[in-house]
Amino acid sequence: MCNANSLTVKNTMLSRRNFLAGAAAPLLSAAPRTRPNIVFIMVDDLRWDALGITGHPFLKTPNIDRLGREGAVFENTFVTTPLCSPSRGSFLTGQYVHTHKVTANGDNTELSKKLVTHAMHLQKSGYETAFVGKWHMGNYSGPKPGWDKWVSFRGQGQYDNPLLNIDGTEQKTEGYMTDLLNKQAVDFVKKERSKPFLLYLPHKSVHGPFTPAARHKSLYSSETIRRAPSAQDTLEGKPMLQRPVEKMPQLKPGMGSGDELIRNQLRCLQSIDDGVGDILKALKEKQQLDNTLFIFTSDNGYLWGEHALGDKRPSYEESIRIPMLARWPGVVKAGTKIPQMALNIDIAPTFLEAAGLQPTKEMQGRSLMPLLAGKSVKWRKSFFCEYFAEPNFPRIPSWQAVRTEEWKYTRYPDLQGADELYNLKADPYEMKNLAGDASAKRTLTKMKAEINRLAKETGA
Repeated sequence: MCNANSLTVKNTMLSRRNFLAGAAAPLLSAAPRTRPNIVFIMVDDLRWDALGITGHPFLKTPNIDRLGREGAVFENTFVTTPLCSPSRGSFLTGQYVHTHKVTANGDNTELSKKLVTHAMHLQKSGYETAFVGKWHMGNYSGPKPGWDKWVSFRGQGQYDNPLLNIDGTEQKTEGYMTDLLNKQAVDFVKKERSKPFLLYLPHKSVHGPFTPAARHKSLYSSETIRRAPSAQDTLEGKPMLQRPVEKMPQLKPGMGSGDELIRNQLRCLQSIDDGVGDILKALKEKQQLDNTLFIFTSDNGYLWGEHALGDKRPSYEESIRIPMLARWPGVVKAGTKIPQMALNIDIAPTFLEAAGLQPTKEMQGRSLMPLLAGKSVKWRKSFFCEYFAEPNFPRIPSWQAVRTEEWKYTRYPDLQGADELYNLKADPYEMKNLAGDASAKRTLTKMKAEINRLAKETGA
């Protein structure tokens, strides 16, 4: 894989040094009527269709669904790298992974401390900021720059009776992780204050080991788990998946996420839904419900046996596509559907614009505020995404991809003859690779040109 060019890295480092040296926050633009509170909830490993409002056949998520009913449902939201730590870096900075450099999971402690995040800008402009949840960029659990309130834990943490770091002090707690984080979030919302706040709540759930709260452990036991047609993919035309991988079984239809794993993911989500309800109630009690931009999303998707795979990492839709809902009465019209392609790198500039600030030049995403406000604007027709191979996960090699509204092209720099090209309109389950098909030769040429253009434009 290509590295970010030296100019991009240099600019990023200079930006952070200037910020820490006392540079001014982004300039105020035309400020909204009242600077809104911002509540951001991120689930771990929640695929785009695993909500009631996004079409799941039996899952009940009434509080989460309320956000979409009373606000907007983004119908095409994606991460630029489908992996936990890299994606989290992108949400916080508005940058591609090749720019912020958190390219994989692992000990990114020192690197993550150097990220210039939206929270730092909002804090400097007068927001009270709280981070409550999973940092997951290293094993250091202590506070990071930009946060007035800090509640987190080492690495993945644990579901039951976790060790939490609260404002710099680690302490053993009793209870279920999701409920404990929800309570911390509600307590922060209920505080008396004279300025707006940012509440950033990234949950441990629904990540493995997929342990639901005791009250939800038997939910959906009688429900049938229905699989996509791609769960029976023979992998014909997919050399990347057909290749032998040392010490790993050969892939075949029926492999991937089991039924009980899926049920437990859905059960874990119920506690998050409870927490959304509690936060909405607390906002109402504080008379702040209608002056709050509330966004709900996930750090990446998750494969439920499609192409014989579980987990995330490949460029297939189930891996890169995520749900996103947004509520802000008076700005976002209830029942809005947003078909344009939104990315995780768009969150940071969105928060800044919502707060009346100008997104910084280092942010590579675009503010979603025009889409949320229902404005007709020229929007992206394609986007670049990438993945950097991890030694502990040899099944998926490094890749770069470009997705348009109709097509997706993926190239594997370390594999010869393994490129993949799919017509997503005709083949939404990505079953027929057209990279070697004569009928798609012209499209393949265009997609190669587009991925090269985007890679150059983003500094990949």
